[in-house]
Amino acid sequence: MYCAACGTPLAPGLSYCNRCGMSLKERSERKQTGAITAFLAAITLIAIGGLGIMLGGAFSLTSEAHLKEGLVGFFMLFAFLIIALAEILLIRQLSRLTGTSEAKAIDASQSTAMPIEFRAPQPRALNEPVPSVTENTTRTLQYSRNEPSS
Repeated sequence: MYCAACGTPLAPGLSYCNRCGMSLKERSERKQTGAITAFLAAITLIAIGGLGIMLGGAFSLTSEAHLKEGLVGFFMLFAFLIIALAEILLIRQLSRLTGTSEAKAIDASQSTAMPIEFRAPQPRALNEPVPSVTENTTRTLQYSRNEPSS
């Protein structure tokens, strides 16, 4: 995972970016709760709409079209299966979003098949200094300054 503001690789579980200080918790929690709310609203609307289609369709097929009970029952069964399939798929996506996203992220970071740049950064020890951009240049110049000139 990378910081949205500065692009620095981030360790899992951080609340703020180590480099720029941007809050990471608020943005990710806000996105996840918005998606959960959208899925719950879709599940509810499809259930209510599907019930209306099933009952209204059955009523209109018997009263207006004067179809037999067998055809009306087939219509209701077919409508129920379509609505149930849509509900199951939405609930499956919702469960993926809420429960298993953290477990998948942990498994993906421990996988050895992925290239290094896609793996989650490993936590550093406290006594290990953070590498600097100018550190390598400074060391190189010090070495060349200490060498005898020919």
